[in-house]
Amino acid sequence: MKKILLFFAGMMTAGMLCAQEPVIEYDKTEHDFGKINEADGRVTTVFTFRNTGMSPLVLNNVRASCGCTTPKWTKEPVEPGQEGQITVTYNPNGRPGHFSKTITVTSNAKKETTKLYIKGEVIPKTVKPVDKFPVKMGALSLVTGEMDFGDVKKGAIVTKTIGYANQSDSVFTLAFNNTVNYINVFPALNQEQLTVDKSQKGDVQVQFDSQLFPTYGPVEETVAVVINGQKDAKHVVKVRANVVEDFSMLTAEQLANAPILTMSNDLNLGMFKQGKKAKAAFHISNAGQNPLLIHRIVVDNEKVSISHPKSVRSGKKGNCTVTLMTPDAGSFEMPVTVITNDPEQPVKKVNLRWSVEQGVQQIGF
Repeated sequence: MKKILLFFAGMMTAGMLCAQEPVIEYDKTEHDFGKINEADGRVTTVFTFRNTGMSPLVLNNVRASCGCTTPKWTKEPVEPGQEGQITVTYNPNGRPGHFSKTITVTSNAKKETTKLYIKGEVIPKTVKPVDKFPVKMGALSLVTGEMDFGDVKKGAIVTKTIGYANQSDSVFTLAFNNTVNYINVFPALNQEQLTVDKSQKGDVQVQFDSQLFPTYGPVEETVAVVINGQKDAKHVVKVRANVVEDFSMLTAEQLANAPILTMSNDLNLGMFKQGKKAKAAFHISNAGQNPLLIHRIVVDNEKVSISHPKSVRSGKKGNCTVTLMTPDAGSFEMPVTVITNDPEQPVKKVNLRWSVEQGVQQIGF
């Protein structure tokens, strides 16, 4: 009899504990957004819940089934009889078509895990037609305002085209002002000026003549666009190329007797006094048989210039002089490019370093 009474007492205690647990009840567990426009951006709905239990309700976590869905929820304990909210936002960008997402809620309620659902259909945004002539220069429209020929072997003449169109309501004349003889730009094949009618399309001819380029290495020039006889500083076509020596025709004997460039990859020029024009030197050696031709030393700093010999004989050194402007104190470094007729390394990158300190006498030359 005593065991029976204890059993019923345990059952009553468990029932009382269950009755005291929080209970979560929603105003809705599913939301249909219907048809939404991708172009309109994110959409949001709110799920309201009530604690119908006898103790405070706490949401431990709210997790969406996809990164496109973002939930926010009431973090504070919800007392019995009170309400909380779960706000769910869906991002339709890049997700045209039907969607169905699940939001999983975990809490300290009698039913620890509950689920909410959203669905709808995303109407894709209208894609604007691609403008094939995005570069606008007054009445003229171009596919691009730049032409890069890349590597061009010395002696080659290369021609490429840039598409153009008249997308305006007027007729105009088109010409190009070339300032160097190794670059020519024509509005049409071998024509220096062209009358462009409404809706007319065609190709601008861009020609790079490496035979007329006086040296080797990178080159960048701007060609002025002339519309109805008028120039605009903003209306230019940029032309780039890199002229390289062609070693493909060298015989085995010529390669065996070829010049060999030797020099340090890192050159410390020394320390100089601030505010003075300074000079320093470095050497380029030829460890090969034939003369080493120094075509060019490329410097991309207007405060630094380098003079160099045209050639270095076999087993000899060539002196290069660096002239520096030193308006500021500090430590400096600058990459330079040495271009020669060494077939094994026609282009060599070298790093120059120097220091400038006020009141310190020059010691690097």
